[in-house]
Amino acid sequence: MNSPTASTSGAPLADRLRSQLARVLLGKPDVIDALLTALFAGGHVLLEDVPGVGKTMVARALARSLDLSFHRIQFTSDLLPADLLGVSVFRPDKGDFEWKPGPIFAHVLLADELNRTPPRTQSSLLEALEDARVSVDGAVHPLPSPFFVVATQNPTEFAGTYPLPESELDRFLLCTTIGHPDRDTERRIVEAHRAGAPIDTLQPIAGAAEVLAERAAVQRVRMEASVLEYLLDIVAATRRDGRIRLGASPRATIAFERAARARARVRGRDFVVPEDVKELAVPVLAHRIVVSGAGAEAGRPHAARVLGELLERLHVPA
Repeated sequence: MNSPTASTSGAPLADRLRSQLARVLLGKPDVIDALLTALFAGGHVLLEDVPGVGKTMVARALARSLDLSFHRIQFTSDLLPADLLGVSVFRPDKGDFEWKPGPIFAHVLLADELNRTPPRTQSSLLEALEDARVSVDGAVHPLPSPFFVVATQNPTEFAGTYPLPESELDRFLLCTTIGHPDRDTERRIVEAHRAGAPIDTLQPIAGAAEVLAERAAVQRVRMEASVLEYLLDIVAATRRDGRIRLGASPRATIAFERAARARARVRGRDFVVPEDVKELAVPVLAHRIVVSGAGAEAGRPHAARVLGELLERLHVPA
């Protein structure tokens, strides 16, 4: 890997990364902030969207900007856990087994179309998402630090998909969509690609040490009692609304609080404001709750609408 290019502006890491990523993902500042929030919080991101909107490109751009190792795994119906995690191979010349790590061993992992692989392979990611390690044949292997997963999944109505179980969805700090660009942005995208892919022009601006420093700084971000109470009010509302069969868990509450502090850091503050909490309620909670209904109507889009209505009814602290 190349050595990171020194910053001449002295701008915070979030601002420098935002500027870099905006060169390859045009017109989507909210998506970029979601990625940076999850990265700084030490969590992972699930992007649910149709093919071709830039999910792979933005993950590659982030890895390149941070001079981190990057692997892309295309999840398919015949992918086995060993294809992802690695395997112990017997070496007759040594009379022992040799560990061959799989493609999961990267700083930034793009788990592409995760819901196209069967549940057995999906579940092999659980330990990595939770503890940044994998266990194979009784041995524990730590993953690179920082370890950041950007997973993508097709909408559930697409053919050949296996819906992710609630336990796995719960391991993703944020779930969001990219969506199609507006007409003017799409024109800029076409023009930008005439001379080649913009991602090829990106240079590293930081490294692993700076990411880990940002994660440590997130721990020092302050959250006043009134803001925490607002966050808890939102979580409690998901547990008593009649339209929601399964409300947010305590793990979701912890993730929500951590994401809010990371969002404040991304926005250049050392304290959380109510708007940080309100902005993150849907990306953090919608994929973790189960609403009443059947089929696609009971999926994340419907959960997002229900959460939006709950937020409108709750008092926002000054």
